[in-house]
Amino acid sequence: MARARVLSALRRWFEAEGFLEVDTPARVWSPGQEVHLDAVASEDRWLVTSPEYAMKRLCGAGYRKIVSIGKCWRAGERGAHHQPEFTMIEWYRADAPLEHIADDCEQVVRIAARHAGEPGDQPGRALNLPPERFRRTTVRELMSIHAGLDVRGDESAAELAAKAGGAGIALGAAQAWDDIFFQAWLDRVEPALPAAGPVFVFDWPAPLAALARRRADDPRWVERFELYAAGLELANAFGELTDPIEQRARFESEIVARRSRGKPTYPIDEKLLAALGRMPPTSGVALGFDRLMMLVTGARTIDEVMAFPDEDV
Repeated sequence: MARARVLSALRRWFEAEGFLEVDTPARVWSPGQEVHLDAVASEDRWLVTSPEYAMKRLCGAGYRKIVSIGKCWRAGERGAHHQPEFTMIEWYRADAPLEHIADDCEQVVRIAARHAGEPGDQPGRALNLPPERFRRTTVRELMSIHAGLDVRGDESAAELAAKAGGAGIALGAAQAWDDIFFQAWLDRVEPALPAAGPVFVFDWPAPLAALARRRADDPRWVERFELYAAGLELANAFGELTDPIEQRARFESEIVARRSRGKPTYPIDEKLLAALGRMPPTSGVALGFDRLMMLVTGARTIDEVMAFPDEDV
């Protein structure tokens, strides 16, 4: 019942904000190129890891405020916070700064907290949200405070590894820039975040840009944030890259990286690239609905907020 109440409340909020709820395909030819996400095969296509590509094509076609609430699939993801099939809420605002999307996310969390309990319960009884605006910080600040690393965003993998080693971080087999970064992030930063309450982590280094645009004032960093709360990574947002030439180069680099790690590679989505050139400046976010329900109900595992976790299907 809690899921239904929260979903209903969120749909009402998105509608009041002027969003159009859109329906995007579940099976696609190109599910994405990000190195750390693997898709699930479906005959000659792939199940979507996110509705991102289709939604950006709609943005390029002139839709200015859109939201999708639906299923996504990712191979090899199973744990207390992961299911191979899960529910994603993804939305985009044209001509909106990334900070506006952060404000949206805060509203979504507060609405979910208000509606998660039974009628008559105290609003947000399972979650103590701060009355003030959620904290906002940066990757560079957190890495400096908790990992002792000064990440610039333009250092080589060898230089980053030397910094991490000097800070006493065991890197194991990590050699690529992203692997070294995430080893430090997972070992030192993420464990320190639960005590901080809900926090938006802005400004990610350019090697982790994915589909985010570079900061105009410092291209070593990109317009991206992740929202964390109670040890959960809830959302990943971009000031969207709309340069098809740069995006193609990133895709090609990611294909090389996937191949070097023995991962499957996927075709580049040419229709997406064509749409990027028609997109206005846009910001967007993907928020894991199941993790949101974990947060607002106090569930310890993602299975507790799903009627049919993978093992029960």
